[in-house]
Amino acid sequence: MVHSINAPDTGNTFDAYKAKAQKASTPSTPPAGTLPVGGLRKLHIDVGFNGQLMFNPNNVTELVGTVVEFSYNPANHSIVQSSFDKPCQPIDRPGGGFVAPFVPTKQTPSGVTFEVTLTNSDPVWFYCAQTAKTHCQAGMVGSINAASTGDKTFQAFKDLASKAPPSTIGPDTPLVGALKVNGTFIPSVGGDVLDTTALDPALGGMIPPPGMNYPPYVGGLAGGDKPGSYTWGANISDSAVAVLQSLQYIDNFVVALLLEGYANLNNQGQGQWTGAYPDSISQTFASLVAQSLVHRRTYTDSLQHFNKAVVQPCGGKFDFATALTDVDVWLQAVLAGLQLSIGATLDALTQLSAGNGGDDAWTIPALAAGVGSQARMAALVNLMQNHVAAAAPREILIPSALATSYIAAHYAKDASCAPPSPSPDSKASAFPALAITAKTTNPSSGRVQSITIEVPKDAATKDGGLFIAWLGPWGGLSFTSVDAASSTADVPSALSGHVWAVLTNKDGVKAQDLDGVTVAGPEMFWVSQQWSVSDF
Repeated sequence: MVHSINAPDTGNTFDAYKAKAQKASTPSTPPAGTLPVGGLRKLHIDVGFNGQLMFNPNNVTELVGTVVEFSYNPANHSIVQSSFDKPCQPIDRPGGGFVAPFVPTKQTPSGVTFEVTLTNSDPVWFYCAQTAKTHCQAGMVGSINAASTGDKTFQAFKDLASKAPPSTIGPDTPLVGALKVNGTFIPSVGGDVLDTTALDPALGGMIPPPGMNYPPYVGGLAGGDKPGSYTWGANISDSAVAVLQSLQYIDNFVVALLLEGYANLNNQGQGQWTGAYPDSISQTFASLVAQSLVHRRTYTDSLQHFNKAVVQPCGGKFDFATALTDVDVWLQAVLAGLQLSIGATLDALTQLSAGNGGDDAWTIPALAAGVGSQARMAALVNLMQNHVAAAAPREILIPSALATSYIAAHYAKDASCAPPSPSPDSKASAFPALAITAKTTNPSSGRVQSITIEVPKDAATKDGGLFIAWLGPWGGLSFTSVDAASSTADVPSALSGHVWAVLTNKDGVKAQDLDGVTVAGPEMFWVSQQWSVSDF
């Protein structure tokens, strides 16, 4: 069993090396020293292995320099170093010992790990401090480099723990180790519990001021926190401020909607939708919530940096009653919110790329960097709706005025939750929702061929009638007329996947001018997949 890297084709070839190895003396000897050269020695220990009150392995001998990685499993365990003499109490010595918090979870693996590096060969004793079912006293203890004979063996430690008083844990965690969530380092949890399963809906109303962060587990769930630097410019234009405020309004909505739905999916197993999806999917939604919170910080951090007003979250002023009637309706609302955010971001990038003499150039990468993550979120929802993950090669550009108007028309309870004004002397566009009352589909393919709409009574027409503007993948904007008698409009045959329909009183305008001719909308619906599995 030998290997080579970049072995030559002649001379000292791999075959020559293998032939020499077959004649070498046995047994083989390792290199001098205690650790791999150019590598890392890591010991993996499962915390709460297989649902049992135990560490696995619970008694090991390891080398100095080894990284011990504890991996959390259900249901709610901690990891605390102790002395041999006091098995269920934190070790009492200068500098203390390692301590990792309680992690309530239903996931296996949970994605939460705690790493400790062995700095000497002394025996290490540790336990779980959970007092429910007295985990330590019930045998949830472990040792590293314990003696195999004598009076301080692992078994002796375990026997001593069975008679120990109630377990305790320090008030601040983690200590003397590295706590990570999905690979992201968590320096502090602000107590002794890292609850990655409870995302409080109140987070939606929390706008961290500069220098303050969300609870540390948010970054862990998101896979990362705010960037180290936004590379802000010397100033920001009024148009860029308006763009960031519009995008923040949209993401205020997305964050609030995700938080409310996630509470129904989870809520410590008490949510009305608990069990609707496998735990892995529910936990993925926790990541979506956290990522949306991090996305929103791009806008709020930047606005506050330039001493500009942030858009205060509407809180209870969003009406989610219909969206939360069942999990499928909520899922569709989430997808619409994500598409609005993506589409408005593309519109923002178009506007900002040519503005303010280059001073707004920093906004381009700051905004563009979040589009991919949101597109992946939308792809997940597409799959959950039994649709192809990516129904088009490009995302749909949605003018921000239409995106904010959609949210206001569908979810704002009153004027206090209206979109931000694009400028001090103007108001945000406000269009009624577009009501699609019927769809005609091709019976063989299931493709939507036409829609019937409810025309607003006060709809003003120009140039001979009303039209549906069809917003498809970036670069795609087409119009079809609305029949005056039946209020129907054909769906362009080139469209597939999700599209947005806008009722207008003029056709042939550009996307950036669409809000000037809009009568109602936009509204999103699924046309068809661009292919079927049977095609292959």
